[in-house]
Amino acid sequence: MKTFQGRVVAKGKVTAPALVSHQGLNTLASFQKALQFGDKDATCGDQDNKDLFGKKMAGKALCLPRTIGSTTGGLVIYCACSLKRQPACMLFSEPIDSLAAAGAILSDVWLDDVSMPVIDSLGEEFLSYVKDDMEIMVEDGGVVKVKG
Repeated sequence: MKTFQGRVVAKGKVTAPALVSHQGLNTLASFQKALQFGDKDATCGDQDNKDLFGKKMAGKALCLPRTIGSTTGGLVIYCACSLKRQPACMLFSEPIDSLAAAGAILSDVWLDDVSMPVIDSLGEEFLSYVKDDMEIMVEDGGVVKVKG
């Protein structure tokens, strides 16, 4: 088991299987089917993301460097959480952008029955180490443990 230390953006504890993207997550393209067409598994619809396209994101520990895309990013994250189609957690190797952070923080504050811990600044080593389906444990204080 390997431990990484990041910064807490949205608090919480969770254990979930990893889903890894080595490129930025286009939130709108990725979650569009979940938000518009009722896909409860939140199957990634972004054809440009070869790591995630066609994979179920709901309930997974989404490991990524950053988000990309339009100014709707924060709203998309918030809406996915409000519909309970969010990843179990979002783990960023880089510092989170302000739009994704806004969506995560608003979800944490406004939605009483939803939890989606978000940790950023986990570093390049984190994203190089973690692989799909590894067990991820998010603990208090930005501690992320990866069981391989």
